[in-house]
Amino acid sequence: MIHTLQFQTRERDSMIDITREVHDLLKKVQIEDGLAVVYCPHTTAGITIQENADPDVRHDVLMRLDEVYPWEHPKYRHAEGNTASHLKAMTVGSSQTVLIAGSRLVLGRWQGIYLCEFDGPRERNVMVKFVRG
Repeated sequence: MIHTLQFQTRERDSMIDITREVHDLLKKVQIEDGLAVVYCPHTTAGITIQENADPDVRHDVLMRLDEVYPWEHPKYRHAEGNTASHLKAMTVGSSQTVLIAGSRLVLGRWQGIYLCEFDGPRERNVMVKFVRG
């Protein structure tokens, strides 16, 4: 079964910690050991695992992505004007796989799962598939 989580983003670029929502789904499906695949079916958003203790890390990641992929560039040709969003999403990636052990997501002490929004504000879906191990 594939589970779908919905999020309303509020900014053009943001990183939203969705660890709790994925963990809450895991509690419902009651899997002891296995995998969680967290997937974003959007071309201008992505999924990453990153530090969740210091919000400055999120700020710095988004700032650097803006430097590498500026919103406006004279050679961008995409008519919608969101080429930078596509490039950021491609760099971050559309999914992450997380181990499950003892009915818990196996994440490092400071790690969290993030929905990365690069073309907001928008309504976004995140799909989660649990695989028993």
